[in-house]
Amino acid sequence: QVQLVESGGGLVQPGGSLRLSCLLSGFTDSLYIVKGVSWYRQVPGKEREWVAQIWNAGTTAYADDVKGRFTISRDDAKKVVYLEMNSLNSEDTALYSCGALGRWGQGTQVTVSS
Repeated sequence: QVQLVESGGGLVQPGGSLRLSCLLSGFTDSLYIVKGVSWYRQVPGKEREWVAQIWNAGTTAYADDVKGRFTISRDDAKKVVYLEMNSLNSEDTALYSCGALGRWGQGTQVTVSS
């Protein structure tokens, strides 16, 4: 069964860091490497917002408001995609989910608050 499972969310103070993980369970081929894996976030009442993407040999792209603070990476042996988030602020509070090949995980909540 193919599914994406996110983890690593939680409550963090402003200026803090978190690392999210996205396990690509059941993905038996490497098509997700070619097509890419993305992180998105969503706040209640707002549309889902693209955050970052990684594809091919490690090509990455970021939304402007996270560039320089977030880093997306991938461990092909473990089939895990990470999102390292630094210098977090209250506007980063959201449900973060990963997507690949038309599939989505349930998400992991990140709350930035003092």
